[in-house]
Amino acid sequence: MAEKRDYYEVLGIQKGASEDEIKKAYRKMAKMYHPDLHPDDPQAAEKFKEVNEANDVLSDPQKRQRYDQFGHAGVDPSYGAGGAGGGYGGFGGFGGFDGGVDLGDIFDSFFGGGMGVGGGRSDSNPNAPRRGSDISTSYTISFMEACKGVSASIEVNRSEVCDTCNGNGAQPGTTPKTCSECGGTGKIRFTQRTLFGNMQSTRTCSKCGGRGKTIDTPCSSCRGTGRVQKKQTINVNIPAGIDDGQILRVAGQGNMGQNGGQRGDLNVKIFVKKDPLFERKGFDIWTEIPITYSQAVLGDEITVPTIDGNVTYNVPAGTQPDTIFRLRGKGVQRLQRDGRGDQLVKVVLEVPKNLNKKQKDALIAFSEQLTEKNYEKKSGFADMLKRFTDDLKKNFGM
Repeated sequence: MAEKRDYYEVLGIQKGASEDEIKKAYRKMAKMYHPDLHPDDPQAAEKFKEVNEANDVLSDPQKRQRYDQFGHAGVDPSYGAGGAGGGYGGFGGFGGFDGGVDLGDIFDSFFGGGMGVGGGRSDSNPNAPRRGSDISTSYTISFMEACKGVSASIEVNRSEVCDTCNGNGAQPGTTPKTCSECGGTGKIRFTQRTLFGNMQSTRTCSKCGGRGKTIDTPCSSCRGTGRVQKKQTINVNIPAGIDDGQILRVAGQGNMGQNGGQRGDLNVKIFVKKDPLFERKGFDIWTEIPITYSQAVLGDEITVPTIDGNVTYNVPAGTQPDTIFRLRGKGVQRLQRDGRGDQLVKVVLEVPKNLNKKQKDALIAFSEQLTEKNYEKKSGFADMLKRFTDDLKKNFGM
């Protein structure tokens, strides 16, 4: 009989570990060796079984006490039966269960299968269809492409069927063989002595990993997995209204599944380049347009760029700096909904620089013709300033 490793060593803990430490260690080790994460690794399946066996003993106070006192013989009658701890095996025949009971069948009848000895779930069927994993990539588009939508060809690496072996994992000229250990069932039946006597149960075959077949000569291209990584070009329709940083899910374009399972998804993170004219805020578009002093005073027709092309807008006479005008329905398409946002146009007054003497004289002459009626804000501010100054003199002597 192969020598079993110390259960504390299997879980990577000290002999005096607490219940919480045992639980944490078990979860860590079980996750590390779970067959779902290592579908093609029989050694991982064996390690997973060893971890479950160690946890079954150390998480049970009575079993742990017998194990600490007698070692493996205290919890496994096949180790030194009749010696120290051999009394644990003295329950054979209890209640008429000796020899002929399949514990797995008992659990199957109550729970519909899937339960193993000790209350934990047994390995899932490795031959069942499994969905492929998702893959992620990124793609950069222009501001206008984000507003209008665009069809893109995106190159990704994803798993595909191996062309060399057509997905069976065996080198051409050879074929997978029925597992000699389990006879093709993928399960090993074994007898276990319990408080109820000898009971039979099953575990996943460690030689074939539960698949029922083994490969003597793995395919040189895929190393027996039946899958290889290939570059593929995926045509993706990026919808109008998508924003910077959003993730577009393309169903069924990820890694291939196993045993006929469906593909995973492709997740594309979209990056949108900045635009020199437009800035997006939600579904609204903002733009700034400089106007001259005379345009603000007299009013004028200006050209406004939009994502649909240029439009004209009449700036009314007396427009103040930083006034914002709204163009209804000229914003971004609402993502996967009807309607669009608005475009907001901020007019920025540009003060002229580098005036010559003639221009300065003309401006002075023009200013001298203006009265307080021409400056509502300035006139109002002058009144407030006068009241403030009078209040300081009256109350504070300033």
